[in-house]
Amino acid sequence: MFHLILYAPGRWPRLLTLLLPLLLSLLGARTGLAQQRPRTTSVPTDVRPAPRVLNPPKPNAPVRTDTVGLVSGSPDSLNVAAGGRKGAVETTVKYKAKDSIRFEVQNKKAILYDKANVDYGDMNIQSARITVDYNTNVVTAEGRKDSTGKLVDRPVFKDGGSTYQANRIDYNTKSKRGRITDVVTNMGEGYIHAETIKKNDRNELFGVRGRYTTCNLEDPHFYINASKMKVIPGEKVVTGPFNLVIGDIPTPLGFLFGYFPTPKTNQRASGLIIPTFGQAADRGFFLRNGGYYWAANDHIGVRLTGDIYSGNADVFGGWRGTAEVQYITRYRYSGLLSFNYSSQPTTQILSSTDVNTNPQYNVPRSSKNFALAWNHTPVARPNGGRFSANVNVSSSNYYRQNSYNQRLYLQPAFSSTISYSKQIRNSPINYALQLSQTQNTQSGTMNFTLPDVTVGVARQYLYDLVGLEPQGKFYEQLAVAYTFVGQNRISNSIPQTLLNSGAIPVLGGSRETAVLPVKLDNLAKLLRNSQTGVQHQFQITLGNYTLLKHFNLNPSISYNEVWYFKSLDYSYNSTARAVRIDTVAGFNRLNSYSGGLNLSTNFYGTINRKGTRKIQALRHKVTPSLSWQYSPDNRASNRAFAITELGDLRDPATGRVFLNDPSLKGQSYQSAQLLPRYNGFLFGVPSTTKVSAINFSLQNSVEMKVRNNEDTTGTTPFNKVSLIDGLDFNIGYNFADSVFNLSPLGIVFRTQVARKLNLLVNSNLEFYQQDSTRRLINKFLWQQDKKKLARLASASLTMSYQFNPSTGDRKSAIKRPVAPANDPSLGSPTRLDPYEDYVDFEIPWDLSTNLTATYANQGPLPARFNRPRNSPYTAVSLNLNGSVKLTETLRFGFSTNYDFVNKNPAFTSLDIFKDLHCWQINGNWRPFGPTRGYFVTIAAKSALLQDLKLSRNRTFLNY
Repeated sequence: MFHLILYAPGRWPRLLTLLLPLLLSLLGARTGLAQQRPRTTSVPTDVRPAPRVLNPPKPNAPVRTDTVGLVSGSPDSLNVAAGGRKGAVETTVKYKAKDSIRFEVQNKKAILYDKANVDYGDMNIQSARITVDYNTNVVTAEGRKDSTGKLVDRPVFKDGGSTYQANRIDYNTKSKRGRITDVVTNMGEGYIHAETIKKNDRNELFGVRGRYTTCNLEDPHFYINASKMKVIPGEKVVTGPFNLVIGDIPTPLGFLFGYFPTPKTNQRASGLIIPTFGQAADRGFFLRNGGYYWAANDHIGVRLTGDIYSGNADVFGGWRGTAEVQYITRYRYSGLLSFNYSSQPTTQILSSTDVNTNPQYNVPRSSKNFALAWNHTPVARPNGGRFSANVNVSSSNYYRQNSYNQRLYLQPAFSSTISYSKQIRNSPINYALQLSQTQNTQSGTMNFTLPDVTVGVARQYLYDLVGLEPQGKFYEQLAVAYTFVGQNRISNSIPQTLLNSGAIPVLGGSRETAVLPVKLDNLAKLLRNSQTGVQHQFQITLGNYTLLKHFNLNPSISYNEVWYFKSLDYSYNSTARAVRIDTVAGFNRLNSYSGGLNLSTNFYGTINRKGTRKIQALRHKVTPSLSWQYSPDNRASNRAFAITELGDLRDPATGRVFLNDPSLKGQSYQSAQLLPRYNGFLFGVPSTTKVSAINFSLQNSVEMKVRNNEDTTGTTPFNKVSLIDGLDFNIGYNFADSVFNLSPLGIVFRTQVARKLNLLVNSNLEFYQQDSTRRLINKFLWQQDKKKLARLASASLTMSYQFNPSTGDRKSAIKRPVAPANDPSLGSPTRLDPYEDYVDFEIPWDLSTNLTATYANQGPLPARFNRPRNSPYTAVSLNLNGSVKLTETLRFGFSTNYDFVNKNPAFTSLDIFKDLHCWQINGNWRPFGPTRGYFVTIAAKSALLQDLKLSRNRTFLNY
């Protein structure tokens, strides 16, 4: 049973009066229209003559064969005959028209004119003219021609989530089948144009003389032309033989069949990854980044890709394989695990075509390389453990031979960390377990910390521990905190063996650092080179006290203890006239303690101006701080040093017999030295030198209050503007130092101008004289003939300026749209070839500058013919980054660096981007440096046809 809702502005009363009684009498009580109960009152018979039938049915008219099943079921498709069968219409039909609706009762048709609209369940048809045939259940929609002969108000057919625009539509509401001519429909990111499309009840489309494109124009810039195609919405488009047409010009590019996945926007799908074809100057033709993507489920995606190179003649160019697994569970964790392996020749197999007579070739260190990366990021949860991982392990030459990313190419070191941490609920105790690794790709050194255990106890107040009630006493501020750190470190680097900077010879020692290859054969040597240690840190808080109402006094005490399980033992060999070093196993306990006081305050200087001036007030804040630190001298009694007699061994610098170490005053040794028992160990040697130092710091900041002319509500009448973020001075004096008591004066100045220019200045001033070799002399500068207070020892200047003229904001604050995703949400690959980031054409131009300069005093020696004097400016470099919009679709970007000391550009990169509506051109050129090369790519913008591209490159890998 369905309801018939009619709309015909201007003609509704007349049509209702004439046609409604006739329709009810014709269709009967069970036609599929709403049943009408008989009224109890008598209604006079309509004496008006019946309307003339304009188009009577012809019983002998020929019947055209139905090839798509539009006419299905019994001839009485509306179930109007007697017998009480259920009607074919299963839901409410709603239709309307702007001009009129004409009913042909005997033919069982309704014709809607001008802006016609029919709704039937999930189906909707809009057109200039719609004909509803109740006899065959067929809805026909057609456009109309305007005065110029152009077809307007073309039919638009919506069925579920699919939309079709065509010249003519025939649709059977019962069988769900239809025929659409001259159709254009959208499938995901693609568009399908076809001369005729047949649609079955499973919503599958069969097209004749079709075109598939991702261009949204009526006359697309390019398309894939096929005589036959089948479309499964939300899954794929399959075609017969096809060829590519660009700008209405057919090309010979094509294949015997076509397969184009069209997954829904919120759905991932498994499928092949088409490789990129090209040529490398050093390894021949290649197929790169081809393979298969497997969408295992909603949480896991697997990508298997690889490269293969043709090489030259009988020499194979090598291959590379990549396996990536990306996983995600909402509100819990996400991660990416990838493994790369490459095999390539270690010699140049193709001659260079470069005009340079001495072309450079990046010779591989080994034929086989690998890289392993794992990133696991958890979502923080209250009172829950947190497991995270950031692993990056590779052969020393992998990225230099396989990555086009200049950052990875130039990066000398990588680090990895796997950790688990947890705060015990309702307890001040927290713990963390960590495994870490570092490697240097230049030197080949690797360090493993397996494991690193940390246990911490938060600050605990003593009165609370003993169960006392707070009464405001001074001892209630006493608190203690504790941290336990245990580490075991394995390294393949065997350090050099030097004593007293090489002045004391070592038996079997070496002045060079050795590197052991990390492999199973060297496992015993690596374990012998391992170090194990435990550190205990106690932080004791004595409270915070106020003196004279304005000064804050903070006393503090710290106690540290280190445990080692082996130590170094020294013995002098008079025959070899050298010191022998032995490693002795055993438990060793070292401790150290220190104390201090800190006195600080704040005071302000303020200038207020009356009236409605632009600048209303100035404020100067000054924070002076005076601190004292003390630690005892226990070198002679502490087991951190071994007392070693050197006999008649002479100092090579002076030619004299070694004198006793100054810390051995009053002890009966002839030429004894204190040698470190834990040199190069995990936590180093605890401080055992006496320190009694006073440090003074003075911090300044200046800000002003400016009237806000844009405030009309009175809520923010003034704005605070910082003139000087910081002007800090720091100096110290160590009473226990026997040589240089006064430390250099450090000055730091930082400010921001107009929220665009950032300025930072660091400098150090020395007070002691120096000799011709730049070594300090224990005499002040004011004690020399040419008196002066201090000398500039070092300084640095950093200025950065970032702005955008269209917004007035910093580049970092500009909201940039996110680039359209080119890959599913899971399994996004690490691309080998660089692509231009998303370009925002709304910004006319932007610029970012950074200037860095460092100064170092070079001493008093003047320059000579055989002794050139170095410039005091050790580094002066300017970095520029920016882009400019040349036209509405063309943008140019650049990044460059110039070293004014060496007078050469360290790194320069030029980028160009051209938007061609459904295509784009990306270009990148690096003319200088180790990462020089260029990339040019012309590609379709859609992710569905991301492999439809033409690339040309010449990089630092294949020059």
